[in-house]
Amino acid sequence: MDYRDIKQRLQGVAFTTATPFSEDGKDVLHDELSDNLHRIEDAGGSIFIPCGNTGEYYSLSTSERIDIVGTHVEATGDDATIVAGAGGSTKTAKYLISEYEDLGVDAAMVMYPRHTYIHEQGLIEYFRELADSTDLGLVIYKRGETIPRRVISELSTVENIVGVKYAVNDINDFSQTVSESPGDLVWLNGIAERYTPSFCLEGAEGNTTGIGNFIPEAVLALQEAVEAENWERVREIRDALRPLEDLREETGPNNSLANANNVPAVKYGMELAGLYGGPVRKPLVELSEEDRQRVEEYYQQVQDTTL
Repeated sequence: MDYRDIKQRLQGVAFTTATPFSEDGKDVLHDELSDNLHRIEDAGGSIFIPCGNTGEYYSLSTSERIDIVGTHVEATGDDATIVAGAGGSTKTAKYLISEYEDLGVDAAMVMYPRHTYIHEQGLIEYFRELADSTDLGLVIYKRGETIPRRVISELSTVENIVGVKYAVNDINDFSQTVSESPGDLVWLNGIAERYTPSFCLEGAEGNTTGIGNFIPEAVLALQEAVEAENWERVREIRDALRPLEDLREETGPNNSLANANNVPAVKYGMELAGLYGGPVRKPLVELSEEDRQRVEEYYQQVQDTTL
């Protein structure tokens, strides 16, 4: 199979979509999810990543993941590219990928491994087995040191491993990983808009976005400016988006763990934009009142700067 088409379609802004839950957090609201997807498409978005971390992958059941991906396939247009998140044990990941393939997705993103004890060769065999089990293109999700450069380099020559979402704030390692990987991969900047210029110059051909759930025009304008090499405009939009991204990285009150604000900030931003964000599921918590006020302020700053 020729995977050049999916690689081409991954070069742009990939929206890691939030999952709307009912007010008690028990149910996924598929009508609201469809409405949210239409909003992104209306703004010009066409690449969607359901069941990623912004979609609260690890708070979803297996059946919920499949249903959410099905809604993405049904609700989006023929030009949409769906890259569905799958992970966990080899058996679970293979099952999800098979179900997604039956639904008609374009690719699957293999979620960052959460096993306590991991060996590099075991990782290589894990990804190879997943790749052998499907005709879908696979995207590796790197979010920490657990997937080192050697692993990505060796996997880069697997025919249907088509890309890497690189979500580590380490431009040196990213640059070296791109240079040392012999295969033809699409590299996605996975740490959001703050680092778009740097990662672009080192080989990133696209970006994933969480805040694009509620300000899709701004993140698409950033990508357009990158493609036009209008670096002054790139920096202007990036600087407008930075406060939102910095807030998402914070712990929130009474907490020492980084990035706790990440998903609730996106969901509250969606509410500000007239969409349905809804609550987060445990072990996430809602934003503090102070942080909600900051999201309101930063959201308005983006509106004033980019639109």
